[in-house]
Amino acid sequence: MAFFVFPPAAPTVLAVSGGGLFPVRRVFCVGRNYADHVREMGNDPTREPPVFFTKPADAITTQPTVPFPSQTKNLHYEGELVVAIGKEAVDVSVDKALDAVFGYTVGCDLTRRDLQAAAKKAGQPWDMGKAFDFSGPVGVIHPVDEIDHPTQGTISLSVNGAERQKGDIAEMIWSVPEIIACLSTLVRLAPGDLIFTGTPAGVGQLFRDDRVEIHVAGVTSHVFTVI
Repeated sequence: MAFFVFPPAAPTVLAVSGGGLFPVRRVFCVGRNYADHVREMGNDPTREPPVFFTKPADAITTQPTVPFPSQTKNLHYEGELVVAIGKEAVDVSVDKALDAVFGYTVGCDLTRRDLQAAAKKAGQPWDMGKAFDFSGPVGVIHPVDEIDHPTQGTISLSVNGAERQKGDIAEMIWSVPEIIACLSTLVRLAPGDLIFTGTPAGVGQLFRDDRVEIHVAGVTSHVFTVI
């Protein structure tokens, strides 16, 4: 008889506004999706296909505190709009892509920038710069039937009350439906998937005891402290 050789890990779940829990399946992230951020990272903001990378589901956290990660001296914040997928999507068209969306929240793509930079220079994967434990703090998910599909609105991130990032989600190079349509040609999107949609300009360093607040107008806010 088949049996688990040790207890399986508990699923990562997110609270849903109005009640319920959203079980996280996979986490996809879009790089270079705001022109000003592309420029500040030394690249050219042309409309090339989106750059995708991933985080493990258990990197997602809703806790009010996030531990400072090991092996870095340059931890960076990246505030983002996050899409929560609620229906399967395979090879969907742009005009049908939003049918797959359950709701939206905000998140922070925490990045060990020194490890990422070293990997880029060596032509190696970014995984250890992006996919470490607690690298994806997120807020409560707000369903589409509550907030509709946001297409514009201020996205901002502050550290210790000082605004560090400010933009508008309308400034994304690739819109949410375009992101979903493109990603659905590469993988089978399924209920429980999250998509971090990219960050505006102003990324910078975090230190222990920093208090971070991410906000997208019309969606939600999330606050956490690095410890």
